[in-house]
Amino acid sequence: MDCSPASSTPLKIGVLISGSGTNLQAIIDAIEQENLTAEVVMVLSSRPDAYGLKRAADAGIPTVSLNRDVYADRAVADAAIVTTFKQAGAEYLIMAGYMRIIGPIVLNEYPNRVLNVHPALLPAFPGAHAIDDAWQAGVKVTGVTVHFANALYDQGPIIAQRAVPIHEDDTREALEARIHEVEHELYPWVIARLAAGDISIDPEGKVHIAHA
Repeated sequence: MDCSPASSTPLKIGVLISGSGTNLQAIIDAIEQENLTAEVVMVLSSRPDAYGLKRAADAGIPTVSLNRDVYADRAVADAAIVTTFKQAGAEYLIMAGYMRIIGPIVLNEYPNRVLNVHPALLPAFPGAHAIDDAWQAGVKVTGVTVHFANALYDQGPIIAQRAVPIHEDDTREALEARIHEVEHELYPWVIARLAAGDISIDPEGKVHIAHA
């Protein structure tokens, strides 16, 4: 299954955030530096006070924030997300520090078109505390995973991974900083491969990247 049209036309993406938006900024920077043929057509935040909204506004990107009342009913929130991004013309949705679960309404509207970045080497250390969990487990290597989102939390098809070693003299804070650095490199790279039409999913659900 081909997941992306190969075209010189910028890939239209919508970005979902909940916080500071550093991965959003990495995507914006990659576009401005012409390393990514894409256009962020809308940024949606689950929190009205998310700093990522300012990053989007500074880049001239339209924004929407959903308040807590909307999220009280997941179906209502999902419908709002779909309406927002469909009206904006988004072809793919990019979860960039979005701390809400994407439900079936969104996934059905964007099958194999919702991406997430996770700060560990899935399937190891899923969930919201991946960096802490890896640190406490004493593993020697962790990393970053970019995957398609599906109905199973942090279990969608893996697109790309990059290892981050844990050094003997590491601190928890230093490890987190290195993981985020890798996120900011790997995520735009994956989106660029989507825009180039290099990513496909086979019948077994495994992702393949041409020209990687």
